Amino acid sequence: MKMQNFAAAAILAATLSACVAGPRVSPVEITRFHQTATVAQLGTGTVFIESAPDDGVIAVDLSPYKSALAAELTELGYREVARDDAQYIAQVSVDRYIAQEERKQNPVSVGVGGSTGSYGSGLGLGIGLNLGGGQREMVGTDMAVRIRDAASSDVLWEGRASFAVSDNSSLSDSASNASAIADALFREFPGNNGETVEVRVAN
Repeated sequence: MKMQNFAAAAILAATLSACVAGPRVSPVEITRFHQTATVAQLGTGTVFIESAPDDGVIAVDLSPYKSALAAELTELGYREVARDDAQYIAQVSVDRYIAQEERKQNPVSVGVGGSTGSYGSGLGLGIGLNLGGGQREMVGTDMAVRIRDAASSDVLWEGRASFAVSDNSSLSDSASNASAIADALFREFPGNNGETVEVRVAN
Protein backbone atom coordinates (compact mmCIF):
# COMPACT_ATOMS: atom_id res chain seq x y z
CA MET A 1 0.00 0.00 0.00
CA LYS A 2 2.79 2.35 0.93
CA MET A 3 4.65 1.67 -2.30
CA GLN A 4 1.44 2.15 -4.32
CA ASN A 5 0.82 5.54 -2.76
CA PHE A 6 4.44 6.53 -3.29
CA ALA A 7 4.26 5.52 -6.96
CA ALA A 8 1.00 7.43 -7.47
CA ALA A 9 2.43 10.56 -5.87
CA ALA A 10 5.62 10.31 -7.89
CA ILE A 11 3.66 9.97 -11.14
CA LEU A 12 1.53 12.99 -10.23
CA ALA A 13 4.61 15.05 -9.42
CA ALA A 14 6.27 14.07 -12.68
CA THR A 15 3.13 14.98 -14.62
CA LEU A 16 2.96 18.40 -12.98
CA SER A 17 6.62 18.99 -13.74
CA ALA A 18 6.12 18.07 -17.40
CA CYS A 19 3.18 20.46 -17.67
CA VAL A 20 5.20 23.37 -16.30
CA ALA A 21 8.12 22.63 -18.64
CA GLY A 22 5.91 22.35 -21.74
CA PRO A 23 6.28 24.53 -24.85
CA ARG A 24 5.43 28.19 -24.42
CA VAL A 25 4.30 30.64 -27.10
CA SER A 26 3.67 34.32 -26.48
CA PRO A 27 0.95 36.22 -28.34
CA VAL A 28 2.16 37.97 -31.49
CA GLU A 29 2.20 41.73 -30.94
CA ILE A 30 1.42 43.52 -34.19
CA THR A 31 1.21 47.16 -35.27
CA ARG A 32 0.13 48.31 -38.74
CA PHE A 33 0.34 51.72 -40.44
CA HIS A 34 -1.35 53.03 -43.57
CA GLN A 35 -2.93 56.14 -45.02
CA THR A 36 -6.65 56.41 -45.63
CA ALA A 37 -6.04 57.77 -49.12
CA THR A 38 -4.09 54.68 -50.20
CA VAL A 39 -6.15 51.90 -48.60
CA ALA A 40 -7.99 51.26 -51.88
CA GLN A 41 -4.68 50.32 -53.51
CA LEU A 42 -3.99 47.55 -51.02
CA GLY A 43 -4.76 43.87 -51.51
CA THR A 44 -4.59 43.74 -55.29
CA GLY A 45 -2.11 44.05 -58.14
CA THR A 46 1.34 42.65 -58.84
CA VAL A 47 4.09 42.54 -56.23
CA PHE A 48 7.75 41.70 -55.92
CA ILE A 49 9.17 40.57 -52.56
CA GLU A 50 12.68 41.56 -51.53
CA SER A 51 14.85 41.95 -48.46
CA ALA A 52 14.67 45.35 -46.81
CA PRO A 53 17.77 47.54 -47.17
CA ASP A 54 20.51 46.56 -44.71
CA ASP A 55 19.93 48.33 -41.40
CA GLY A 56 23.00 46.99 -39.66
CA VAL A 57 21.24 44.02 -38.06
CA ILE A 58 22.90 40.65 -38.57
CA ALA A 59 20.91 38.98 -41.32
CA VAL A 60 19.04 35.73 -40.83
CA ASP A 61 17.93 33.36 -43.55
CA LEU A 62 14.93 35.17 -44.98
CA SER A 63 13.87 32.38 -47.34
CA PRO A 64 11.12 30.92 -45.10
CA TYR A 65 9.89 34.41 -44.19
CA LYS A 66 9.74 35.51 -47.82
CA SER A 67 7.82 32.33 -48.66
CA ALA A 68 5.39 32.92 -45.80
CA LEU A 69 4.95 36.55 -46.88
CA ALA A 70 4.31 35.47 -50.47
CA ALA A 71 1.62 33.06 -49.30
CA GLU A 72 -0.12 35.77 -47.28
CA LEU A 73 0.03 38.34 -50.09
CA THR A 74 -1.29 35.82 -52.61
CA GLU A 75 -4.19 35.00 -50.31
CA LEU A 76 -4.99 38.71 -50.06
CA GLY A 77 -5.17 39.06 -53.85
CA TYR A 78 -1.65 40.07 -54.91
CA ARG A 79 0.19 38.28 -57.71
CA GLU A 80 3.93 37.77 -57.36
CA VAL A 81 5.95 38.77 -60.44
CA ALA A 82 9.46 39.85 -61.43
CA ARG A 83 10.63 43.19 -60.05
CA ASP A 84 10.45 45.03 -63.38
CA ASP A 85 6.82 43.99 -63.82
CA ALA A 86 5.63 44.73 -60.28
CA GLN A 87 3.27 47.52 -59.30
CA TYR A 88 4.32 47.16 -55.67
CA ILE A 89 7.45 46.17 -53.79
CA ALA A 90 7.14 44.29 -50.49
CA GLN A 91 10.26 44.67 -48.36
CA VAL A 92 10.78 42.32 -45.43
CA SER A 93 13.25 42.29 -42.56
CA VAL A 94 13.54 39.74 -39.77
CA ASP A 95 15.55 39.62 -36.57
CA ARG A 96 15.76 36.46 -34.46
CA TYR A 97 17.42 36.37 -31.08
CA ILE A 98 17.75 34.41 -27.86
CA ALA A 99 16.20 35.76 -24.68
CA GLN A 100 15.81 34.36 -21.20
CA GLU A 101 12.38 34.11 -19.66
CA GLU A 102 12.36 34.51 -15.89
CA ARG A 103 10.07 32.12 -14.12
CA LYS A 104 8.73 32.37 -10.60
CA GLN A 105 9.89 29.84 -8.07
CA ASN A 106 6.63 28.38 -6.86
CA PRO A 107 7.27 25.04 -5.18
CA VAL A 108 4.63 22.36 -5.57
CA SER A 109 4.15 19.81 -2.80
CA VAL A 110 2.39 16.50 -3.12
CA GLY A 111 1.39 14.79 0.10
CA VAL A 112 -0.28 11.50 0.93
CA GLY A 113 -1.34 10.73 4.49
CA GLY A 114 -3.63 8.32 6.29
CA SER A 115 -4.06 5.47 8.72
CA THR A 116 -4.25 1.84 7.64
CA GLY A 117 -4.49 -1.60 9.20
CA SER A 118 -6.26 -2.93 12.29
CA TYR A 119 -3.50 -1.64 14.52
CA GLY A 120 -3.81 1.92 13.26
CA SER A 121 -0.33 2.00 11.82
CA GLY A 122 0.33 5.37 10.21
CA LEU A 123 1.27 5.98 6.61
CA GLY A 124 2.74 9.27 5.54
CA LEU A 125 4.39 10.47 2.37
CA GLY A 126 5.52 13.90 1.25
CA ILE A 127 7.16 15.00 -1.97
CA GLY A 128 8.29 18.56 -2.50
CA LEU A 129 9.23 19.82 -5.96
CA ASN A 130 10.32 23.25 -7.09
CA LEU A 131 8.84 23.32 -10.58
CA GLY A 132 9.42 26.94 -11.38
CA GLY A 133 13.06 27.64 -10.65
CA GLY A 134 15.58 28.98 -13.14
CA GLN A 135 15.14 30.44 -16.60
CA ARG A 136 13.94 29.01 -19.87
CA GLU A 137 15.61 29.90 -23.16
CA MET A 138 13.21 31.71 -25.49
CA VAL A 139 13.56 32.37 -29.22
CA GLY A 140 12.32 35.84 -30.15
CA THR A 141 11.34 36.95 -33.66
CA ASP A 142 10.76 40.47 -34.98
CA MET A 143 9.35 40.85 -38.49
CA ALA A 144 8.73 44.06 -40.42
CA VAL A 145 7.11 44.45 -43.84
CA ARG A 146 6.69 47.53 -46.01
CA ILE A 147 4.59 47.62 -49.15
CA ARG A 148 5.78 50.39 -51.47
CA ASP A 149 4.48 51.78 -54.72
CA ALA A 150 7.05 50.64 -57.29
CA ALA A 151 6.87 53.85 -59.33
CA SER A 152 7.09 56.42 -56.53
CA SER A 153 8.66 54.33 -53.72
CA ASP A 154 6.00 55.72 -51.36
CA VAL A 155 5.19 53.45 -48.43
CA LEU A 156 1.53 52.42 -48.71
CA TRP A 157 1.46 50.03 -45.76
CA GLU A 158 3.82 49.02 -42.99
CA GLY A 159 3.46 46.26 -40.43
CA ARG A 160 5.58 45.04 -37.52
CA ALA A 161 5.21 41.85 -35.53
CA SER A 162 7.05 40.35 -32.56
CA PHE A 163 6.70 37.20 -30.51
CA ALA A 164 8.73 34.64 -28.59
CA VAL A 165 8.56 30.88 -28.20
CA SER A 166 10.36 28.48 -25.91
CA ASP A 167 13.17 26.48 -27.44
CA ASN A 168 11.12 23.28 -27.12
CA SER A 169 8.20 24.68 -29.14
CA SER A 170 7.53 23.52 -32.68
CA LEU A 171 7.37 27.21 -33.61
CA SER A 172 11.09 27.63 -32.92
CA ASP A 173 11.61 25.98 -36.33
CA SER A 174 12.18 28.65 -38.99
CA ALA A 175 9.45 27.54 -41.41
CA SER A 176 6.78 27.18 -38.72
CA ASN A 177 7.94 30.38 -37.06
CA ALA A 178 7.68 32.30 -40.34
CA SER A 179 4.22 30.97 -41.12
CA ALA A 180 2.88 31.85 -37.66
CA ILE A 181 4.22 35.41 -37.50
CA ALA A 182 3.26 36.25 -41.11
CA ASP A 183 -0.26 34.91 -40.60
CA ALA A 184 -0.68 37.06 -37.50
CA LEU A 185 0.74 40.17 -39.18
CA PHE A 186 -1.70 39.99 -42.10
CA ARG A 187 -4.76 38.90 -40.17
CA GLU A 188 -7.66 41.33 -40.80
CA PHE A 189 -5.46 43.24 -43.27
CA PRO A 190 -4.81 46.15 -43.48
CA GLY A 191 -5.63 46.61 -39.79
CA ASN A 192 -6.36 49.83 -37.94
CA ASN A 193 -3.76 52.52 -38.51
CA GLY A 194 -1.33 52.79 -35.60
CA GLU A 195 -3.16 50.28 -33.42
CA THR A 196 -1.14 47.66 -31.55
CA VAL A 197 -2.93 44.37 -30.94
CA GLU A 198 -2.05 40.88 -29.78
CA VAL A 199 -2.84 37.78 -31.82
CA ARG A 200 -2.71 34.37 -30.17
CA VAL A 201 -1.19 31.51 -32.13
CA ALA A 202 -1.36 27.78 -31.50
CA ASN A 203 1.83 25.89 -30.75
